[in-house]
Amino acid sequence: MADEGPRPDSKGAVTRRAILDAAIVRFGRDGYRTTSVADIARDAGVGGTVAYSYFPNKEALFLAAVDEDAAGVISEGFLPVLDDDRIQDWQSKLIFSLLDAVDAHPLARRLLAGLEPEVTVRVLGIPALAEVRKLCAERLRTDQLAGTVRSDIDADSIANGLVGMMLSILMSVVQVGGAITGAYADDVIAVVSAAIDPPAPPN
Repeated sequence: MADEGPRPDSKGAVTRRAILDAAIVRFGRDGYRTTSVADIARDAGVGGTVAYSYFPNKEALFLAAVDEDAAGVISEGFLPVLDDDRIQDWQSKLIFSLLDAVDAHPLARRLLAGLEPEVTVRVLGIPALAEVRKLCAERLRTDQLAGTVRSDIDADSIANGLVGMMLSILMSVVQVGGAITGAYADDVIAVVSAAIDPPAPPN
């Protein structure tokens, strides 16, 4: 059987969690270049070399922290909206929910702000984002069966486009400021609606 890592409640898992939490805060505040693994270990309350028992090098720790913080944004700002069947216009609600969630996640916000240009492209390949695309496509297919989304669109393509739009909007808001949301929110929602809403019945 493949090694699945330490049990969630084991001492090793608790230590790894503490290191990741410290890495998210430190990388998010100070950036990749000026942060050392020793800084993170100290913040996590572990010995200077302990982090290397869980992450082979600084880059691996940084990427794990990026994945973890992005997963936190998605868990808080995406899943509650997508999982609520009562929300009909979930596509537009996602954008605002994700914006609220980003504020509490310093490393994800730093990447969206373009402050780590060497790894910004990494955002596109994080595991949590792949899960977002999958869940969006599944919800679109469910809505197609219910007749609330056009039946002639490809759910996977539309889901990928929605995720791309959400990322672009998140980056714009983080970099330019919240005023852009008010300026373009209604138009973005109109674009999404035009793409997926079934045609109105003839009068």
